[in-house]
Amino acid sequence: MASNPIKQLFGQTAVYGVTTIVGRLLNYFLVPLYTYKLPSPADYGVVTEFYAYAVLLQILLTYGMETGFFRFSEKNYEHDTVFSTAFTSLMTTSSIFVLSVFLFATPIASLMGYANHVEYVIYFGFILGLDAVSAIFFARLRRENKVWKFAFYKILNISLNIGFNLFFILLCPALYKHNPHNPLCIVYNPSIGVGYIFISNLIASTVTFLLFLPSIFRLKYKFDYRLWLSILAYSLPLLVTGLSGAINEVADRIMLKFLTVVPPGTPDPHEYVMYQIGIYGANAKIAVIMMLFVQAFRYAAEPFFFSYARKNDVNQVLADVMKFYLIAALLIFLLVELYLDFLRYFISPKYFEGLKVVLPLLISRMFVGVFFLLSFWYKLTDRTHYGMIIFLIGSLTTIGMNYILIPRLGYMGCALTSMTTYIVMVIISYLWGRKYLPVKYDFVSIGFYISVTAVLYLAYRYVHNHFALPALVRIALATLFISVYLVIVLTRENLWKSLLKYLPISHQH
Repeated sequence: MASNPIKQLFGQTAVYGVTTIVGRLLNYFLVPLYTYKLPSPADYGVVTEFYAYAVLLQILLTYGMETGFFRFSEKNYEHDTVFSTAFTSLMTTSSIFVLSVFLFATPIASLMGYANHVEYVIYFGFILGLDAVSAIFFARLRRENKVWKFAFYKILNISLNIGFNLFFILLCPALYKHNPHNPLCIVYNPSIGVGYIFISNLIASTVTFLLFLPSIFRLKYKFDYRLWLSILAYSLPLLVTGLSGAINEVADRIMLKFLTVVPPGTPDPHEYVMYQIGIYGANAKIAVIMMLFVQAFRYAAEPFFFSYARKNDVNQVLADVMKFYLIAALLIFLLVELYLDFLRYFISPKYFEGLKVVLPLLISRMFVGVFFLLSFWYKLTDRTHYGMIIFLIGSLTTIGMNYILIPRLGYMGCALTSMTTYIVMVIISYLWGRKYLPVKYDFVSIGFYISVTAVLYLAYRYVHNHFALPALVRIALATLFISVYLVIVLTRENLWKSLLKYLPISHQH
């Protein structure tokens, strides 16, 4: 009986996955643009730092309203009232935030060490405010299963961001170099540099917000104060969990700036620190391949489980989904690690010294998905305060380990901390969740697939490190090992029949 809902979930994952992965891949192409075109890893360090702060602030500005909207839309409340209440709340707080940033931009920039670039702070104030309001509209599109509209808006946002990045960072400098008076360069000033990355984002966020304006004008405003308090009571613990999760994701980049040990005699300590942040940030993007899958899965899984749990026993479905999630995640792990010799050229060779962080970060991102599935026990039972506690433990682990490891190991300490944090959170959530939503996970199969993956990875690394193999041979060996993994999965899960029915040969009689 569980096969039908699982097929439904993975079908939705595929639809949202195309949207998310295509969009993220388009955005992903900015990484090589930045690493190859920005003069130094230190410049990319500036980008990495600002977007690290942006992740934290975006969580604060949405304060769990998306999940709260999903939850209360499933209860006995009028859908329009729930949405209008959530929208009014976000619109008010975002407006206050943007105004505050605009008024206090100079002291904020000085505090961050960018006194000469106050405009960076202003750009991000508007970007974050606009994105926070847009987030609740994207949540409604997901709730109403308007997948293609969701996809169009998301991809348009990213396409605009990429287009203006290409214009300002690639096209304009080339034209300016040959002819500073070229009409296309009228909006270009070489001294702005990294600022054009933020300007491009601001343009994309503004256009996306404007697309939702007709919905704002058509909205029937029904602000229900008591409903709002109920949503806040449900969502604020999620704010803490979300903020703690964001700390787990990006605090390392922020702490790296303050805890990196600068070698004696370094001519420009600030440049050295930003260089380290840039190296770490660029290599971390390679591991984001795993996160693309996790994010696509999350988009489909969250509304699915809330809806399915209203009328079904969700335990067996959770157990089955956990196993198949890990099968897919382990495959992605092998694809990235075994083809890393070639995937590394996604970033400029001047960043290669940081490739060692990819392995622990891949494992970390894989456990993000595991924890996401384990988190449903407190979401479905309305015990979100437990999730808050788990995330707080994760945040303390992140901050404490980074504080200890960064001065000793530099950015490698950040990667090891990230991996350890999510493993700790997974263990705590599993042990705690057994009391409220006991799920019989197939640990035998999960352990088997992890063991197979570890053996294949270690075998490949041994051959790679001890034999000088040509590139084509390495590709062939990696492909062979990945094929072995797939054959084992298909055989053990008895999926050959399901696979063969989609092949043309199966229809020939």
